[in-house]
Amino acid sequence: MPPKRSATPAAKKHKTSLRPAERAARVVELLKQEFPVAECALQHDSPYQLLAATILSAQCTDERVNKVTPALFKAYPTPFELAEAPQEDVEEIVRSTGFFRAKAENLRGMARKVVDDFAGEIPTNLDDLVSLPGVGRKTANVLLGTWYGIASGVVVDTHVKRITTLIGLTKSNTPEAIERDLMKLLPEEEWVEFSHRIIYHGRKTCIARRPKCEACGLISVCQRKGLPKLPGK
Repeated sequence: MPPKRSATPAAKKHKTSLRPAERAARVVELLKQEFPVAECALQHDSPYQLLAATILSAQCTDERVNKVTPALFKAYPTPFELAEAPQEDVEEIVRSTGFFRAKAENLRGMARKVVDDFAGEIPTNLDDLVSLPGVGRKTANVLLGTWYGIASGVVVDTHVKRITTLIGLTKSNTPEAIERDLMKLLPEEEWVEFSHRIIYHGRKTCIARRPKCEACGLISVCQRKGLPKLPGK
């Protein structure tokens, strides 16, 4: 049996030459070049609308949510109306987003608590937000970062989880642990837009089932964890 060949010096250098913080800084730089403008894809005109849309976005595409929310916000323009809405009416509006019964219940529960505990105003801090039905840390981070410009953390959705693992920015498995890893590596001023850019990149290039690695602007810093070897490499 022929001896096992070791990686070439160039391959070794590619994998080991960048420390995690340096790799993260390079990823931020490359993503900014690819997506100079990074915005939340959920359409909204108020923190209430953004919060409701983010609740609906769980296991659903932003495109689908954006098709549903105009009817929702027309029927219930503020938390006051949504708090009094019949469960079955809300279910009918949000049915196409999946898990519609739970989402309708969370929307109504969120609105009632906002009305009862916060005088109808959407909270501006993480602890109050996660006390609302249907609102976890990811949803709270989306709202605080997108609407209020508060970098409370890094949003970890399926795109962020998958791509930061491929790139080699984290070895963690849970969103909470991945967020902690990214918060250590990234400057606080990058937390909000980094997630938006990673999501854009996941939709355009690093597609889960068919990643376009040969056309990827991050390939020079990507460790491609779990992906097959590129042709010719």
